[in-house]
Amino acid sequence: MHVVVCIVGFRNPDDISSCLQALEQSTYGDFEVAICENGGAAAFEALSAVLPSVLKGGQLVRAMLAAANLGYAGGVNACIEHTPDADAWWVLNPDTQPEPEAMALYVARLAVGDCEAVGSTIYLEDGRVQSHGGRWRPWLARAESIGHGSALSLVPEPVEIERQQNYLNGASMMMGRRFLEAVGPMREEYFLYCEEGEWCLRGIALGMRLGYAPGARVMHYAGTTTGSYDDITKRPRAPIYLNERNKILTTRDRFPGRLPVAAFSSLLLIFMRFGRRRAWKQVGYGIAGWAAGLANTRGVPRWMGA
Repeated sequence: MHVVVCIVGFRNPDDISSCLQALEQSTYGDFEVAICENGGAAAFEALSAVLPSVLKGGQLVRAMLAAANLGYAGGVNACIEHTPDADAWWVLNPDTQPEPEAMALYVARLAVGDCEAVGSTIYLEDGRVQSHGGRWRPWLARAESIGHGSALSLVPEPVEIERQQNYLNGASMMMGRRFLEAVGPMREEYFLYCEEGEWCLRGIALGMRLGYAPGARVMHYAGTTTGSYDDITKRPRAPIYLNERNKILTTRDRFPGRLPVAAFSSLLLIFMRFGRRRAWKQVGYGIAGWAAGLANTRGVPRWMGA
């Protein structure tokens, strides 16, 4: 099975270089790397300066410069579009460090044939689990990470994860050819956040199945580009606004009948999350994104620079 590793960059060549170094340790060799740089010509030049043309195992590394900032979904779609002959596409955040056996375990799970996309355990730098998979809560317009905050030493039950999950963590997910052919690309109008959730939910509605690769683990530094893991009172406008907007858009696109209840619940959760910590500026960012979702506003916000 030939795998294309899809990485979307935004002015972070050091992250990408570290990710490639981890990929060089992979026990699975039949892959290549496609990178889409969203950060402009200067960023592409800086990336090219540190990028090898091939990895130590002989795997090809190809980078492309996006004509504009396509967002995460657009960057992933560009990587897939430029590698149409692959058997599977491993969508991987640039700020991740896959363990050596991870790719082989993803491929093995996908090769069983009873699922069309595969996720795994994603963990943070401090050793806590970020997620084993995800559950979308349609009445709340909220994503819930399975196992979040638990110890990495606790071995999850694969069957139970596959029973519970209805989306995969976008930091690391392998999509098979059947998934792409049935579901199509990510929604680029989301730009950033929730695009993987909507993609998976759309796939499930079309009969696609999500698997979990036991033993596959990927370390995620999380938020190095967006600041989404900063102290809650210091989190910037873009990740909060886009996250709240796109949760409403996901509800609108996938569960339109639940939008009235979900919108009310989502507004309450914004106040519960940020207001109780007196992060009033962040409350404002969240409400603005929530309102934009209700107005069906999509794409790159006008106030957001390239």
